[in-house]
Amino acid sequence: MPMYNEEWINAEIQVLAGEITRWLRLRMKPPKCMKPKMVRPSPELWTNEVLYFLTGNNFTHPTYSFFMKSGTFYAVCLGAWLGGSWAFTSSSNGLVKIGLKKRRLDLYSINAAKITRADTSYDTGIGDTDASFERPKADLVYLKNYLDTQYYGEVAIGSPPQSFTVVFDTGSSNLWVPSSKCVLSITCYFHSKFRARMSRTYTKIGVPCKIHYGSGSISGFFGQDHVKLGDGTIRDQEFVEVTRQGFLAFLGTQFDGILGLGFQDIAVGQAAPVWFNMVQQGHVSQKIFSLWLNRDPTAGLGGEIVFGGLDWRHFRGDHTYVPVTERGYWQIEVGDIFIANNSTGLCEYGCAAIVDSGTSFLAGPTTIVTQINHAIGAQGIVSLECKTVVSNYGNLIWETLISGLRPEIICVDIGLCVYNNGSRTVLETLVDDQVVNKSTVDESALCTFCEMIVFWIQVQLKQQKAKEKIFKYVDELCERLPDPMGKSFLDCNDITGMPHVSFTIANKSFPLSPEQYVVRVEQKYATICLSGFTALDVPPPQGPLWILGDVFLGAYHTVFDFGNLRVGFAKAAW
Repeated sequence: MPMYNEEWINAEIQVLAGEITRWLRLRMKPPKCMKPKMVRPSPELWTNEVLYFLTGNNFTHPTYSFFMKSGTFYAVCLGAWLGGSWAFTSSSNGLVKIGLKKRRLDLYSINAAKITRADTSYDTGIGDTDASFERPKADLVYLKNYLDTQYYGEVAIGSPPQSFTVVFDTGSSNLWVPSSKCVLSITCYFHSKFRARMSRTYTKIGVPCKIHYGSGSISGFFGQDHVKLGDGTIRDQEFVEVTRQGFLAFLGTQFDGILGLGFQDIAVGQAAPVWFNMVQQGHVSQKIFSLWLNRDPTAGLGGEIVFGGLDWRHFRGDHTYVPVTERGYWQIEVGDIFIANNSTGLCEYGCAAIVDSGTSFLAGPTTIVTQINHAIGAQGIVSLECKTVVSNYGNLIWETLISGLRPEIICVDIGLCVYNNGSRTVLETLVDDQVVNKSTVDESALCTFCEMIVFWIQVQLKQQKAKEKIFKYVDELCERLPDPMGKSFLDCNDITGMPHVSFTIANKSFPLSPEQYVVRVEQKYATICLSGFTALDVPPPQGPLWILGDVFLGAYHTVFDFGNLRVGFAKAAW
């Protein structure tokens, strides 16, 4: 039982009051352990007595108080009666609960996410057809890879309802499912398809759209119909009927579509998200939803999403809240990231982070992820460009740093990078009479690695390391760069000796243990371990950027507060 605090009591009252009322309506009869001649209590009495038993607050009905008079026996009896049917239901009291399923992670489906400019990630139509909607309001668009998504739940569309398995994704905002008109894409034949003619509440909008992802794209047109989540029905919800899917995008996935829980600002076609309409139509008592992901691989239940409240059983202590810094994604600010007690430096003065339930891993700047993967012993990619910069420019970088030159202009000063009107270009340079061969080394990579090496040396200097040790460490980092495909392998036998990795959020530390950030993939004859950290580089001013995916959300129960524009984290409980 968690500590009694205000947040816990509020959550308890919300959940219990509605669940008790609902179940009493369904079967208004006393449990077998009550005396046959006992007066049947009203729903109000049942609610008040149980709340008194659990919270200590005096809600007791003035006429009846036989539960407390009879001792705890009846209270326990009542709790058992309700508890057997309580978990993971939907109720009419402003709470909608959805149980999530979890699948095993497939090694071959893992792929890294990408970042692109908004004007190239969302087409205005199919082919050359112009569509009549505005582009999403975001400078950068996060191209996701849903192939490694593990958590999904059920939704129904139409009247009568047609069921679909979807990913509840806080990193996007549209709802889409395959259409019965999807006849040219092989992937559609492996998933449930929406049949508009079978729904009496369907309205065709017909505006075409196309959405790109890291592993492919989908295209189709907008329709409108009722959407059923749990016991709640959202009326006149716009969604995308997919008529074409990229061959590799969703082939073999165990879900049919995506239900986005982000803001309308990034919705394709500016369609109102399902969550927004739930609030507008009064399906929830509070403008919040909460997410719990079960990381226990042996558990049958994958997790739970609660619309309109939170479930105290799935967290410990109070939530730490941090404001949303930019509407669109659930974007917040994180502070420094620590490996054990050592600062990684880059986010010391703040980095953006997107809280994303549709991404399995933790993604962040290569500069930091390389340090983390080196510390935990993850295999990486050996970079010729990185080693070239260390061997040819290392001493010059060292001397320039020691001289006090600003780190951000060192690579420009030595000639590897140049900035013209805010954009970076690369120069061919001559240093110590040594010419770097342009045909063997990518010039753009030289500039990038120069900036990374400057940063790594700077961090080590702050820790007062000797020059020889610093250069040895930097050279090792050049051999541990994150795999572009997102797979950095680990020795499963070394997990207990790995350090904690901690994120600073709202000036509070949120540590991840090795058991939490190491991703285990069950193969036919063996278990393979991967680093839960992958590289994702976003240039300023939007970056540096972190994606807090399921690796982080599995460790911390998360509240998405739409009314107050904030996100809350508390230690998850099972």
